[in-house]
Amino acid sequence: MSTPKIDKISRIHFIGIGGIGMSALARHFLTEKKKVSGSDRTLSLITKELAKEGVQIFAEQVAENITKDIELVIYTEAVNKTTEGYRELKKAKELKIPTVNLFEAEGLAFNPYYLIAITGTHGKTTTTAMLTDIFEALDKDPTAIIGSLRAKTKSNYRAGKSKYAIVEACEYKRDFLHLKPDILVITNVEYEHVDYYKDLADVQSAFRQLAEQVNEGGVVIANTSDANVAPILKDLSVPVVNYLDILDLDLELKQPGFHNRLNAAAASAVARHEKLDLEKAKAALMNFTGTWRRFEYKGELNGAPVYDDYGHHPTEIRATISAARELYPDKKLTIVFQPHTYTRTKQLFDEFAKAVGLADAVLFLPIYSAREENVSGVTSRELSVKSLEFTSNSSYADSFESAEKLLRQKISDEDVVVVMGAGDVTELAGSLVK
Repeated sequence: MSTPKIDKISRIHFIGIGGIGMSALARHFLTEKKKVSGSDRTLSLITKELAKEGVQIFAEQVAENITKDIELVIYTEAVNKTTEGYRELKKAKELKIPTVNLFEAEGLAFNPYYLIAITGTHGKTTTTAMLTDIFEALDKDPTAIIGSLRAKTKSNYRAGKSKYAIVEACEYKRDFLHLKPDILVITNVEYEHVDYYKDLADVQSAFRQLAEQVNEGGVVIANTSDANVAPILKDLSVPVVNYLDILDLDLELKQPGFHNRLNAAAASAVARHEKLDLEKAKAALMNFTGTWRRFEYKGELNGAPVYDDYGHHPTEIRATISAARELYPDKKLTIVFQPHTYTRTKQLFDEFAKAVGLADAVLFLPIYSAREENVSGVTSRELSVKSLEFTSNSSYADSFESAEKLLRQKISDEDVVVVMGAGDVTELAGSLVK
């Protein structure tokens, strides 16, 4: 069944509309005056906001949500035969309504723009948000899809009226291959999404394929000295720009850490390529206030600053610890870590132990399964024991409640706490500062 052109569609339904990417795309289609509906397993702040904006929200994922007037169904990749959303997807196929996943839909929506795609293993969300701020400050009026909520707008979407679309591009399952960018930014590349990719070479092959899809006359912006990135860039048919050429180590950002200066350099390189005013771009970066769950300040616990962070890979953990040390050189650093998925924890077990060991203390929480089955038997308690090779202060809590009780007893104004992980551990961060 062929998918009709997106500009000819007036009625769209989203299965799993509460996700960051899904909700952003729903907002985009709302701005295009399309009628949008969507369902999710649970209502959330995101679905409540979407309802206020005009989306018809279904709290139950049943086949009856799919009606004949729907012209396109967009589904999250989390939908499969074992999930509730599959009932809607099955009904749509029975009615012969075209169905596409989120990333196919992003290609349909944004390939017609002058597309700036931001990808990489780490830093793509922050870089996308930084670049959006730059283009906004320089009156370029971009449309933007960001993998988190911008601190300044509390939204993951910006509606623009110019030719520019700035889109965060996800590498999982090669999803970003639905995009055909005019500018491709690769922040960095590491072995990640171990449940899908076989090894680093497999990851690199996906990035290489995307780089080969850059439109004629386009450009790839990357760290050309990165050994993991170099094979991706070799003999491309489009120019390659090294964003390290514009790295400013003295740039005064509100977000600490060398990794954020690298993100800023990547964003600045795009601005330079588009011949934008670099002094104004620098000012926009200095005013950048971050995104949700990227070293996000939440408040205090017993006088100690508490931060919420999305880090779920050893490299991200090290970067966040470095940033916290930069900001609080005289405080003791406690990391509260919820590993994300059994496959990632098993594959990167030793690296996780070493990374968290850079903190003064680490408190482990049970692994967030993300619907995986624990085939390997790996546990967070085992990881806690392994980390004792690198830190003398490692402990384990079997629930958010016991973790909160322990932290309230131990944390003082001499500490700084970072709650870290890609799962629901953000709830704990909020509870600690109440």
